[in-house]
Parts: sequence; structure tokens; C-alpha cells
Amino acid sequence: MNKEEAVKIAFIGGSGLYEIEGFEDVVEKDIDTPFGKPSDKIIVGHIKGVRCAFLARHARSHVFTPAEINQRANMWALKSLGVEQIVAFTACGSLKDNYYPKDLVIPDQIFDRTKDRPGSFFSDGIVAHISAAHPFCEGLRNIIHKTVADAGLKHHFGGTYVCIEGNRFSTKAESLVNKSLGFSIVGMTAVPEAQLAREAEMCYANISLVTDFDSWKEGEEVTNDKVLEAAAVNISNSRKIIKDIVSKIAARTEDCGCRHSLAPSIMTAKDKAIQSPHYKKIALFVDKYFKK
Repeated sequence: MNKEEAVKIAFIGGSGLYEIEGFEDVVEKDIDTPFGKPSDKIIVGHIKGVRCAFLARHARSHVFTPAEINQRANMWALKSLGVEQIVAFTACGSLKDNYYPKDLVIPDQIFDRTKDRPGSFFSDGIVAHISAAHPFCEGLRNIIHKTVADAGLKHHFGGTYVCIEGNRFSTKAESLVNKSLGFSIVGMTAVPEAQLAREAEMCYANISLVTDFDSWKEGEEVTNDKVLEAAAVNISNSRKIIKDIVSKIAARTEDCGCRHSLAPSIMTAKDKAIQSPHYKKIALFVDKYFKK
């Protein structure tokens, strides 16, 4: 890859955030991957002089349900551009009395309640077990925290994002159970996005935008109308954060462990892995370990 063309920072937009303002020198990348097409063309350009990428997770016309999003293709495509750091925005429901609609949450944990989503790049003769004890990049989280604090945006630093399958919102019983377990927010898209980013050795952090109280709070049950009402403020805040944060991310110099997550994780012997027909699909990630 030509280093001049590398795009090291990417933003992923969730419900309502289908484009970002302030992009210059914009080009659209229509990328084919071994796992199929990404959700949409990837927008590449400059924000405040920093070359970065933007991907609409549900596509710009919001045509993919959470379970239909081709997360493996999304992560592979971003990695192929040279991306090293990802900030992902997601809409979420609150499971806390003091997490209000229009608040921001920077979670530090995930609880997976999804069912049938392809959750790994590794299969068919190549095995890797990544560490997911801390599913989000701490370095990126700290930058996000300082940025939103400096901007005076109401936010919560930390908390567990419980990811449900969707498409429907939670039943009241499900919502009450998730709340009783101490989870902070509920959403539909952080899984398997976060773990695939870790497998692809990209730093990844999440900014969750509270739109509702899920279904646990009497008289405040989630509806699409309530989600859309909060979305306008959330989208405005997201665009401000992107403009404020991009230079800080670009200036980050630490050699983060996220970028070496496969080093201790690949279990399959080199000779067996290279013989696997699956190897070509993930060569983008593993060549540096098997072809030294």
C-alpha cells in the first residue's frame, strides 16, 4: 500500500449519523472484501487537515438491520485502507435512572446477548482466541473523555453496554432484567464490531448516544418517535465531537496493545494455517505473523 494513501483514523456512524460535516477532498471508496460488501461506500477525506474515513453502519439510507450489517466486511475494508483507530457512534437506551436521553456514554464493557452473528474472522482451519477482558481501547477512551468534558457535554465515563439482537426493542421483562444486572445501556450494534476490530488489530472505542429509557421505566417506554426526537441533538453532538477529536487522535503516539492483539492469540501452526483455503481471506491481518 502506498503510505501516502493510508487512512489511519475512521469514524463509524450509527442511527441518524449517516454523514459528517467538514470533510474536504472527499472521495468514495467502493471496496470489495473476501467477506462481501461493506455497509456502504467508505467516505475518505480530510477533517482539519487530518486524513480519515467515515462509514455509515446501516448505510446512508438506513437499509440494514443490526443483524444484517456485514461487520466483517466493514472491519476488513477499513483495515485495507490502513485504519489503525476507530471511534464508533451508536444509539442506545438507558438502563440507569441518571442516564437521560441526549446524554453521552463512553462504555468500558460489553455484555453480548446476540444470537447468530458471525463474530470472528477466524475459522476453517485457522484459530485465534483474542483477549476481550477490556473490549474498548483505553487510550482512545481517555481522549474521548477529555474531549467531551472540555466541550461541556453531559456524559458518563464507563459502564456496560449490553448488546441485544434486535430488530425489536426490549420487552419490559428483558429490560428490567438487564437493569437489575447492573448494565448501563442497551444497544444493537457494538457486537461483533468491537471484537472484530480487536481481531483486526485496530484500536476501537464507542460513544453511545442515549435516546430513551428502553422499556423498564413506566410511562417512558421506547418508541421510534422518542428515538428520533433525541437523535437530532445526539447527531449535532456527534459532529462536534468528531471535529474536536480528530487532531487529538492523529497526535496519539502510544504503541497500543490493541495493535498487537493477535501476537499471543493465534493458535494454529504456521504450516497448517497457510494451507487453509481461509488464509487468503485473513491474510490482511495475519501475513505479518506467518510470513516473517
